[in-house]
Amino acid sequence: MTLTMAEAEELAEAALERGAQLGKAFSVAIVDPGGFMLLVKRSDGARPLTPSIAVTKAHTAAVMQRPSKMLKQWADSSPTFFSQLSSLSNYPIVAAEGGMTIKRDGVILGGLGISGGTGPEDQEVCDHVLGALGYDLDFPAWGKPAGQ
Repeated sequence: MTLTMAEAEELAEAALERGAQLGKAFSVAIVDPGGFMLLVKRSDGARPLTPSIAVTKAHTAAVMQRPSKMLKQWADSSPTFFSQLSSLSNYPIVAAEGGMTIKRDGVILGGLGISGGTGPEDQEVCDHVLGALGYDLDFPAWGKPAGQ
């Protein structure tokens, strides 16, 4: 099972629409399971760094196979090791709101990154869009197998 370009476009358009409803100018990034870019869209008025931030969040969520916000405790408890993860990849690994693993029927399809609002606003757009389009929103705590 893979994420099609049509599905990536649908996710991006839904995210930009949700941002407009919130009165925010967002950038959206979609990556495949390996963290490789499928698309990036920047709404009119979105700040210049938001596309890069969205890509980083999407990449993190895809390659770590968890929403980026779930990495905060790990980053706080082992900052040296966590900071070294960025050297293993093309993009930094971040513990921030607004990066969601795209998962359907338990299969990881990629990552969605949103940037342009506050952390909670970025996360709300991710959760809203993925939930509305029928993607999985449940992830086991880091270090625990699914179902626990």
